[in-house]
Amino acid sequence: MSVLPPWNDQAVQALTSSVRRHCPDAGVEVVDFIDSTNSELMRRGHGRDNPPTLLVALSQTAGRGRMGRAWQSQPGAGLTFSWGMHMAPTDWSGLSLAVGLALAEALDPAGQWNLRLKWPNDLCWSSAGMLRKLGGILIETQMGAASAESPARRWCVVGVGVNLRTPHIHSPGLAPVGWGEVTGEAAPQGPDLLQACMAALVPAMQAFESHGFAPLVERFAQRDALRGQTVVLSDGRSGTALGVDAQGALKVQTAQGLQSVHSAEVSVRPIAAQDAPHV
Repeated sequence: MSVLPPWNDQAVQALTSSVRRHCPDAGVEVVDFIDSTNSELMRRGHGRDNPPTLLVALSQTAGRGRMGRAWQSQPGAGLTFSWGMHMAPTDWSGLSLAVGLALAEALDPAGQWNLRLKWPNDLCWSSAGMLRKLGGILIETQMGAASAESPARRWCVVGVGVNLRTPHIHSPGLAPVGWGEVTGEAAPQGPDLLQACMAALVPAMQAFESHGFAPLVERFAQRDALRGQTVVLSDGRSGTALGVDAQGALKVQTAQGLQSVHSAEVSVRPIAAQDAPHV
């Protein structure tokens, strides 16, 4: 299938070369449209020998976010991709934070754009005291080819959606923003952004497999959008966010004491964001 500009052959070849510098056997595919890049790679996860794969879609008809939320994308409006690879870390806790940190540092290495991370999986822009959502992360796994050396080996799919243009939508949560609005670029180029993202994402996941999230706690703190903020949890509790622990759990000081919140349990939102205007 031919793909729409700016995803010409040269752009795809440059992306493939970049990914294979970190993962020599990786495959790279770019398609015009698909139901969901995550769903497609999860369908392939039943194969024991499927190679690491990057799947990019210019448009998704059934994209998915965390907790079953829909993530729709139109050609040129967003960057939507999924990266699948086999992994066997000792502890999976904190993987979404490690991925988010890699993306934030890749897109904003010097911190000039004030990109922040809202636990557990949102890439955000902080501007004029307001937090707006630039992108999201969805991680799914299934058991892969186990062996005596790696009994917990799984096929891990990391799905990422980044707004290139600011969506004009009304939805609960943070107001959205596009990369073009953040940087002032009239027409941000998906291939360039993705090449930067993958150059950071692949080694970050390889490092996570060996060392887990603990070595990243201090770096995450520099991008933590919730630290020191009053937050409300979806189960009704509220308190002050105090950063994350070595396993990536959010620490919240509540009236009942210090609580460790895990992403599988609840979603978190800054109280100030509940009434934020939508673009």
